[in-house]
Amino acid sequence: MRIGTPGFVPARLTEARAARRIPSMTELARMLGVTSSKVSRWESGEHSPEPDALTDLARELRVRREFFLRPVFDSTRPFFHRKLASASKRDRTYQHAQVNWLNEVSSIAQHYVDLPELDIPDLMTSTHFKQLRDSDIEGFAMSLREHWGLGDGPCIDVVGLLERVGCVVSSIEMGTSKLDGVCSWSEIDQRPHILLANDKMSLPRRQMDAAHELGHAILHKNVTESELKSDLKEIERQAFRFASAFLMPETSYIRDLPNFSLAGMLTVKERWRVSIKAQISRLRSLGLIDSDDATRMYKTYSAKGWSRVEPLDREWKLPQPQLLKDAFQLIVDSGTRTKEDLLAVEFTLHRGDIENLANLPSGWFLKDPSPVIELALRKTHDKPAAGGMTGQIISFSNRPDKD
Repeated sequence: MRIGTPGFVPARLTEARAARRIPSMTELARMLGVTSSKVSRWESGEHSPEPDALTDLARELRVRREFFLRPVFDSTRPFFHRKLASASKRDRTYQHAQVNWLNEVSSIAQHYVDLPELDIPDLMTSTHFKQLRDSDIEGFAMSLREHWGLGDGPCIDVVGLLERVGCVVSSIEMGTSKLDGVCSWSEIDQRPHILLANDKMSLPRRQMDAAHELGHAILHKNVTESELKSDLKEIERQAFRFASAFLMPETSYIRDLPNFSLAGMLTVKERWRVSIKAQISRLRSLGLIDSDDATRMYKTYSAKGWSRVEPLDREWKLPQPQLLKDAFQLIVDSGTRTKEDLLAVEFTLHRGDIENLANLPSGWFLKDPSPVIELALRKTHDKPAAGGMTGQIISFSNRPDKD
C-alpha cells in the first residue's frame, strides 16, 4: 500500500511551480515523466508523492526535499501588482511566489538580526480608501516627509529610506516589462514586503516604483481582495498620486521648475531624480497644464525617443536594497551561523534564490570568508638607517638614444 510522504504541503508545489514559471501541471508532469493527473492529485492534496517522486520534484524545481514539508509563507492580504491589468496570470503568480519566498528569507534573517523598527504612522486611521480626496493624499505625503525629517527637498534614495523605516525590500529580474513592483503587508512580522523589478530599470523609474509601493502600504493596507479587483484603477491612481506628491512636493518642486516645458523639466531632473514623463503627469494633476498641453508634450517626448530612454538615465547607478544582504553578512561574520548551516538547516530554497532575493553576490554561499592571518613583529631586526628607512640605492644606466 502506498502512503506517499507524510506532511507534504500541496500549496508548496503550486508555489514552486509558479516560482519556476512552469506554465501548467501538464508541463511539470512532462519534466518528471509522470502523468498530469498524478501532478494534479499532488497539488490538490488528494495524494502525496512517494519519497522517490518527492526527490524528483525537488531536483526539477531546484529546492530541498524539506521545502515541501514546511508551510507557505503567504499572506491573506492583497498583493498590489503594478500593471496588474496588462500582466499575464503566469507573471503575477511568479511575482506572488517570489514575495512569499522573500517573506521566508526575511523571516530567517530575523531569527538572528533585529531589523529596523517599523516606523510607518497610521495616517488612514479609520478612513476608507474610497473616501480619500486628492488633497488628503497630498497631505499624507507631506506628513510622512515631516515625520521622517525629509523636509521639502528631493528624496534621492527611496529604497534606502524604505529600509531605514523598517520595510523589507528586494529587487530581482522579473523577466517581463509588464511588472514593475509588488507590495504586500506580511502577517508574519507585520511589515510591508516590497519587491521591485530590475528589468530595463533607471534610477528615476526605481524611485517612482518604490514610492508607488509605499503609497499602497500607506493608503491600502486594509483593502480587501474583492475591493482590489473591483477598484483596481482607482487604487493604482491613488498610489501614483501619492508617489508623485512624495517625490515632487507641490511648492518646492514647482519653485525649482523654470518653466512648464520639456526643457524646463530636464533642467530640474538632475536635482529631483524624477523622470520627465512623471513630471508631465505631475503638472497635469496639479492643474498647471491642461490635457491638451500634456498631450502635446507626450507627443514631443515620444518623438525625441525618450520613451525608450530619457536623458541622464544612463548616468545614474541603480540603487539596490542592502538590508537583507547586510543581515546575512552579519550573521556569518559574527560566527552566529555558517553559510553551510544556513543552507542545510534554515533554508529549503536553492542558494541562488536566496542570493537573488537578499541581493547577495552570486555564489556568496559557495565562497568562504578569507581567513584572518595574525602577524607578529620579529624579535630581532636590523636597525633602520637615519630617517627611518633602509634599503640599497641602485643606479640605473642612461637609456641609449634612439637612432
